[in-house]
Amino acid sequence: MNSSKNLVLFFSFFMFLFFVFFLVPHAFAAKDIILAEETSVGIPWWIWPLSLFVFCFGLGIVAVLAGVGGGVLFVPILGTFFPFHMDFVRGAGLMVALAGSLSAGPGLLMRNLASLRLCMPMALIASISSIMGAMVGLALPQNIVRIALGLVILAICFVLLTSKRSEFPEITKRDKIAQILGIHGIYYEITQRKNINWQIQNSHIGLVLFFLVGFIAGMFGLGAGWANVAVFNLVLGAPLKISVASSNFLLSITDTSAAWIYLNNGAVLPIIAVPSVVGMMLGSQVGVRLLALTKPRIVRWLVIILLSVSGLMSILKGFAII
Repeated sequence: MNSSKNLVLFFSFFMFLFFVFFLVPHAFAAKDIILAEETSVGIPWWIWPLSLFVFCFGLGIVAVLAGVGGGVLFVPILGTFFPFHMDFVRGAGLMVALAGSLSAGPGLLMRNLASLRLCMPMALIASISSIMGAMVGLALPQNIVRIALGLVILAICFVLLTSKRSEFPEITKRDKIAQILGIHGIYYEITQRKNINWQIQNSHIGLVLFFLVGFIAGMFGLGAGWANVAVFNLVLGAPLKISVASSNFLLSITDTSAAWIYLNNGAVLPIIAVPSVVGMMLGSQVGVRLLALTKPRIVRWLVIILLSVSGLMSILKGFAII
C-alpha cells in the first residue's frame, strides 16, 4: 500500500515539475501570440483561456459519458471552432490526453488491471511511430493536415459506429510472440467474485496496428484510446477491462514520446494547454458522477454527430471552402 502511495506521489511530483520547468517559461511568449491574434479578431486575449477552460470542462463531461478519450474530441473540435493554429491545437491535444492517462495510470496498476507485460512491447512500437508521426505532422502544410485530420476523424466515427466489444474473448491458443514475451495474466473480477486468467493471440497483427495507431496519434495530436481498446480487445483478445486499463497506461507512454517533439518545436503553448488540461480533468470528474444518471447511447450518438461535423468542416477548411 505504501509503495502504491509513493507511486501516486511520484507521478504527481513529475507532473508538477513538467509544468513548472517546461511550460511556464513559454507562458509570456504565448500571451504575446494571443495578443497578436487579438488585433485581427478584436477579442481580448484573456477571453481565450477562459473560453478554453469552460469548453474543455464540458468536453470532459461528454468524453466520460461517451466512453471515448478527451484527446480525440479536443483536436478536431478545437481546430474547427477556435482560431488557433493547428500545431498549437495538436500540441495541447497531446497534453490533454497525457494528463488524463497519467492521472489514471497509478490506480490502474495498483488494481492489477493495466498489464506491463501487455503494454510495453506495444508501447515501444507505438512510441517510435508516434515520434515519426509528430515530425511528419509538423512538417506538413496546415491545409494538408486539416484535410488528413478530417478524413481520420470520419474514419474514427466509422469505427465507433461499427465496433462491438467482447467482455471476455475466448483464446484457444497463444501465438509464439506472446509465449516468448510471457504475455498473460490474472485479475480479480469483482462482478463475478473470482479470478480471471487471460492471455492473448495475434501479437504480430497487433504490433503492426499499434505502429499505425501511434503514427496517427503523433501526427494529429489525438489520444489513441479509441483505437487501442479495439486492438487489445478485438484483435489480441484481452478482456475488456484489461484492454481499457492497458490502453490508458499505453497512452501515457506513446503521447509522451510525441509530446517531446511538439515541445521541442515550440508547439505547446501553456496559455492554451493549461486551461484545457485543467478544464478537461475537472469535467471528467463531474462526468464520472453523472455516468449513472445518463443514457450513454444518446451521448455516444451526440459525440459521433459532433465528430462527423467537425471532420467535414476540417476537410472544407483544408480546401479553403469555408
